[in-house]
Amino acid sequence: MRKFVYLFMGMVFVTACSARKGTVSDRLARKNNKSVQKTNSASLANYTPLTSLQYIDKYKAIAVQEMNLYGIPASITLAQGLFESGSGNGSLARIANNHFGIKSGSSWQGKVYYKDDDNANDSFRVYDKPEDSFRDHSIFLQKKNYAHLFELDKNDYQGWAYGLKKAGYATNPKYPQLLIGIIQKYNLNQYDSPEGTEVAKIKRVDRVFTQIDKKEDKAAKDSIQSPPVDKTYTIKQGDTLYNISKRFGIAVDSLKALNNIGDNNIKIGQKIVVTR
Repeated sequence: MRKFVYLFMGMVFVTACSARKGTVSDRLARKNNKSVQKTNSASLANYTPLTSLQYIDKYKAIAVQEMNLYGIPASITLAQGLFESGSGNGSLARIANNHFGIKSGSSWQGKVYYKDDDNANDSFRVYDKPEDSFRDHSIFLQKKNYAHLFELDKNDYQGWAYGLKKAGYATNPKYPQLLIGIIQKYNLNQYDSPEGTEVAKIKRVDRVFTQIDKKEDKAAKDSIQSPPVDKTYTIKQGDTLYNISKRFGIAVDSLKALNNIGDNNIKIGQKIVVTR
């Protein structure tokens, strides 16, 4: 057995992991990674380790741009980037331009880089440039369970820090305090800005919510499953009544009625009926 301390989208914990392989052999993973390294050989050859202050100076403008487009405080984006990429010095950031540890997933059509994480040879997204990683981070947060965060002001970094943890972004119970500590240590909130007007905020929120709804509807159409034979489904990490309803083509209210659920709270491992 091997032990790993790993980071994935803010999740920090130690896990004991057997040597079982993922879907790709070590040989193919090494071959793939060498190809990625060769493609990025020029930038790797010129790579100079960054201090945290240098990382902030290099990427603060990108974080501000993402904040103005999507409403995520620049301080939150920078703090997560600092934490998860090791100030840009981690292998994913250096080789794959991946500053937020975003895994490839079934929808990813681009290049991948293999690295031991939850399993051996887990697959991570490769970006052409760091800016693409920052944009993908903003898009990643456009999910229904994070939707309420976009109603916060652009400079409410504390609300975002606690909201991310509550929405299931990280398992580390100290994650909000960790982000807030980084923000306050480096005075990152100086890059945040309030909404110009209430009208501007409403327009931004409406635009982001429209994008979230489009993504959810597309995902639902692409992933509607046939109800299981025994008519039940076991709740997994990241599940919500909303995405389960979309997956099985049943209304949320119907799910609640079938399972005598009075609110939206569900637990991992809980079995629920998903068809009449």
